[in-house]
Amino acid sequence: MNTFNLGYTEEMEKYRIENGYEDFRVGRVILEHKERYILKNKEGEYDAEILGQMRYKAESRSDFPAVGDWVVFQEFNEGQAIIYDILPRLNTLERKAVGKEGDRQLIAANIDTAFIIVAVDRDFSINRIQRYLTIVLESRIEAVIVLNKIDLIESEKRDELKSMINNRIPNIPIIITSCESDLGLASLLAFLKPNQTYCLLGSSGVGKSTLLNKLSGKKLMETAAISETIVRGKHTTSHRELVVLENGSMIIDNPGMREVGMVSVSSGIEETFDNIVEIASACKFSDCKHLNESGCAVIKALENREISQADYDNYMQLQKEQEHFESSEIERKQKGKALSKHIKNYYKSKKR
Repeated sequence: MNTFNLGYTEEMEKYRIENGYEDFRVGRVILEHKERYILKNKEGEYDAEILGQMRYKAESRSDFPAVGDWVVFQEFNEGQAIIYDILPRLNTLERKAVGKEGDRQLIAANIDTAFIIVAVDRDFSINRIQRYLTIVLESRIEAVIVLNKIDLIESEKRDELKSMINNRIPNIPIIITSCESDLGLASLLAFLKPNQTYCLLGSSGVGKSTLLNKLSGKKLMETAAISETIVRGKHTTSHRELVVLENGSMIIDNPGMREVGMVSVSSGIEETFDNIVEIASACKFSDCKHLNESGCAVIKALENREISQADYDNYMQLQKEQEHFESSEIERKQKGKALSKHIKNYYKSKKR
């Protein structure tokens, strides 16, 4: 398979040459597990780890490779490699790291379109869809909502759910699917273009892996044994993996997310809640918090039912989470700098 058929661009190649990596190989990260990686290029696949110096210089998790990244590497044994650098990313998909204040979790990199998978048999929530949509739009990634397991409900309920989504999230495509009857799979396949990278987002149990199996025509997430040098045994949704389909498109499957915490997503919030943002431009004060201020156009629109209570509540909640994350991130970075300075001063004093 030609490297360019995996989404490699001329811009990445230019960066590789300009930075002195002419003698290095290039590969795409197709699997990640505990700082061990599988890389893929036209020559084959490689079990890889990062260079020690690269690990030492890393200031955050985003400085490590992620599924979807392009990296430069050298093979030191047959099928084994060391990663030296990450090529510039077109975009990254991030959320707040679970249980870590002010820290980010890098989900995947270099994505063209995200499929937000929602199942009708679980705790269906438009608020959760808006959360996913916010982090997707923040990263300048196209979004498609997939209403899955539709065979479990009657057609009237299906139309009701679709209408509910359309009313609160207009202008985002919705595809209705069922892996039992194959309903909607042709429509989903029509989205998949060669050299394009897609990712599947959604909670555990919404059917992401089953959809991927259907689209690929194989039981990838059930029967594919991951390299024993990286993960012993077989896994379903405990890791991230990029799968190359027969038509040359690529899909990244992600583990189900219990939480979708906000990072710095101001533009994502603005796009997801563009109706509220437009109304807010008419507020009396430019720094209006839309709580109880005099002349607040958003509160007035809420009272007049021009916007729904659910949209308003979710908008305010995401804004609050974003502000909390940003303040926590600043505090975490300041503590990190202080600790680094303390360590440097300690070693200076030891040399005297």
